[in-house]
Amino acid sequence: MVKSCLDDPAARYGAEPGGASAPAKAKITFVDSHGQARTVEGESGATVMETALRNDIPEIAAECGGACACATCHVYVDASWTEKTGKASQMEEDMLDFAFGVKPNSRLCCQITVKPELDGLVVSTPAQQG
Repeated sequence: MVKSCLDDPAARYGAEPGGASAPAKAKITFVDSHGQARTVEGESGATVMETALRNDIPEIAAECGGACACATCHVYVDASWTEKTGKASQMEEDMLDFAFGVKPNSRLCCQITVKPELDGLVVSTPAQQG
């Protein structure tokens, strides 16, 4: 396998690991429908869905790849984080009409952008997607 400099975030951003130019990270905890929690780091600017896919988080299907054209990255945002993640857009709300078990704290994680203020974010996945 050929490794390129783009595979290394520090090289990609022209910084030493942890340097000032390296992207900020935020810890995100995904709790699956069976109650198992997995905490991973997401890079600022990525979406919560991209972070889930990069870390093999189960129960996030992301069939449309983040285009807000399905409801297979549905999550429940922990109540203490709903204000910081913001409200769903009208387009997101329309897609949530197709989701299973929608609640007031439901979001499509393709529409939540990772940023330092979300360090510690907790989301849960429903028993089924779509």
